[in-house]
Parts: sequence; C-alpha cells; structure tokens
Amino acid sequence: MLRTRILTALGLALICIAGFLYGGPPVARVLLSVIVLLGALEWSNFIGGQRAMRIGYVLLVAALCYFGQDLPSAQFRLMLLASLVWWCMALLWIAYGSKRVPALIAALAGLFVLVPTWLVLVRIDAYWPRGAQWTLFILALAFGCDTGAYFAGHRFGRVKLAPSISPGKTWEGVFGGVALAAVLGVAGGLWFHQPLGVFVPLCLAAAGFSIVGDLLESLLKRSSGLKDSGRIFPGHGGVLDRIDSVTAAAPIIALGLLWLGVGP
Repeated sequence: MLRTRILTALGLALICIAGFLYGGPPVARVLLSVIVLLGALEWSNFIGGQRAMRIGYVLLVAALCYFGQDLPSAQFRLMLLASLVWWCMALLWIAYGSKRVPALIAALAGLFVLVPTWLVLVRIDAYWPRGAQWTLFILALAFGCDTGAYFAGHRFGRVKLAPSISPGKTWEGVFGGVALAAVLGVAGGLWFHQPLGVFVPLCLAAAGFSIVGDLLESLLKRSSGLKDSGRIFPGHGGVLDRIDSVTAAAPIIALGLLWLGVGP
C-alpha cells in the first residue's frame, strides 16, 4: 500500500507540475475544474438522494465557480475573509458540534469548501505574478503537511487527535505535518523572496487549517458511513481524500499573501 501511495503521489505531482508550469492558465483551469467537479460529485455522497439531485449539486458548484471567476478585487478579498470565518466555524463544529450531519448542512458546507478553492487557485494561477509557481507551492504545502502527518503518525503516533471522527489521526502526526510545513515555508520564503519572519508563520497557519479541512471531510464521511470519498487514486482514495487539506489551506494562504502584497 505504501508503494502504491508513493507512486500515485508522484504521478499526480508530475501531472500538476506539467499542467501548471508548461500548460499555462487554460490547462490549469481545466485541471482544477476537473478536480473540483469530481470533488463535488464525491461530496454529493454526503448529501444522498437520487442521481439527478447529485448531478444537480455538481452543476450548482460549476455555476458558482463560473459566475464567481471575475470577482472584483474587493469582493475577492471579502470572499477570502468569509472563508477564514467559515474555517474557524468548521473548527468549532469539529470540536463541539454534532457528529451527525443533516443533508442540507452537508450541501452548504460543500459550497463553502469547494467553490473558494477553485476561485482562489484559478485566480492566483492566471493573474498573480509567478502565479503557476504560487499555485504549485500552495498545493505542495498542503500535500506536504499531509505527508508529514502520515509518516509521523505511523511512526510515532500514540495520542489520538479526534478519535470520534478519525481514529487514525494523532497529535504526533499533527506535529510531523506542521514540522514539514515549516521546512517548506522556509524554502518557499527563500524562493519567492518573502520575509521569513512573516511568511513561515503564515505557512504554519495554513498547515493548521489544512488539518481542519482533513478532519471536516472525515466527519462527513463518518456521518455518511463511508471509509473513503472515492477510489479514483490508488492508495489515496477519492479526490476529496487528496484535496481536503488544500480546500482549507488555499484561501488562508491567499489572504495572507494579499496582506504581504504578493497578489495584484
């Protein structure tokens, strides 16, 4: 399983690097659209209902992405602030809320999770200076936190993080993920010529929220009686199992980068 997981991760990394760096914004937009819409289809499993309802949910996500792609800068910043508030509320929900999620709440949560992710990554890739590199860095930061948590948790994991939601996750895994995120933050700060004293804490904050994204998906899977969101990626599960951390990290780090003056 570990060998399969590594090979799948390498294949996905090559596709992302080739698509974002050499395909340009049109290819990146297509890749991100496919990922988010497949994620929406998997998210519809948390909602239930007939196939028509599930397809309708995917179309709703697609429509919101399409009509939101040209948000003026001020409204885009408000969306990022709203995303920050949402993920803070999600943390409280995970910690103190009900572990049984009604279909309507699950549907609304999916909109807050998936639509901002697409809007943020597409906008950064297409319009920001060195946008493709920034997009890849955001993905690498979230995936790196996942990877550090996975290996540290398997090697050292003892103290459960959220046993009622995801019994396999441990605090040792959290520390391993955050440690790798710190290393990536230093590397990214040097690469992009950002002040490390501000940039590394921003990366650590994004890594922390990426764990919230992972836990939120675990909560919804457990509520729906699912082990994985899908089976499209050998060794990883579904699309949501791969991007859950990205959905929380992307708007947080984008907001911080705008505060640092990186974006237009």
